[in-house]
Amino acid sequence: MPVVAAGAGVGVALMLGSALSSQVGAAVGALAFPAIGALGVVAVRQWVAGAVLSVVVRPRPWRLTAAQWRPVLLLAVVSSTMNLSLYAAVHRIGLGLAVTLEFLGPLAVALAASRRRGDLGCALIALAGVVVLSRPQPTTDRTGIALGILAAGCWAAYILVNRELGVRVPGGTGPATAAAVSALAFLPIGVTVLVRHPPSPQTVGLAVTAGVLASAVTLLVDLVALRRVPAGTYGLFMSVNPVLAAVVGLVVLRQTLPWESWLAIAAIVSANVVSQLLARRRPQRLDRSGRRVRGSGRRR
Repeated sequence: MPVVAAGAGVGVALMLGSALSSQVGAAVGALAFPAIGALGVVAVRQWVAGAVLSVVVRPRPWRLTAAQWRPVLLLAVVSSTMNLSLYAAVHRIGLGLAVTLEFLGPLAVALAASRRRGDLGCALIALAGVVVLSRPQPTTDRTGIALGILAAGCWAAYILVNRELGVRVPGGTGPATAAAVSALAFLPIGVTVLVRHPPSPQTVGLAVTAGVLASAVTLLVDLVALRRVPAGTYGLFMSVNPVLAAVVGLVVLRQTLPWESWLAIAAIVSANVVSQLLARRRPQRLDRSGRRVRGSGRRR
């Protein structure tokens, strides 16, 4: 029992480190926005993610069939759009609000499969939070809000596509190949941005650091954490990201938020937490052999 507890404790520490690394990476990337913009930073991040996954997983894309390539390419498009829209939102409305809006994606996926009253309450709480964050004001950046919601939609699609990809392409070959495709797609875009806006060594360092922290470190730490804690616990703990994003945005980027925005963030995070807890309490459907039927659980 002490060994299990110790392992769980290490797992929680790893999850916290992963979440913090992801948000610090995004904040560091934001520091490079004035020089190369969100597009340049995302290009570097995609390059880092593609390189790391290719080294760690060592995919063999030439063995994929046409039916397997379709979800791989779709995942590449969805993940690229998700990162680009998120970073563009961070540039306009700040790290805390952008990440909070993005988390509506996994919440929507979790709630879409349920008809329970408790989940309906979670949806209403999250909706109230979004209304507070996006309420019309003279200073409201509607484009930034829309980009954050686009990132949420892409994250929801990312989860669904990953599920399908996991069925068609076992192991890490699918995500690794998708990351490599995304990195290659961003190669001419990133090079064009860097040629038109020659960055200083400091800017390059910031962009690379963002890619390492938000992609490489997060990826490797998550792989270790998922071996120590259940996937459901991991998904539940991810709800801490919007809070960490708001705090990191305040400390690193000096992005202050009014009290009502903090309440909205708390509402959306609470909706995520309650939704996760309700999902874990749902009875699982089993087949005749006693195995869980696919679709009765959730991912991410």
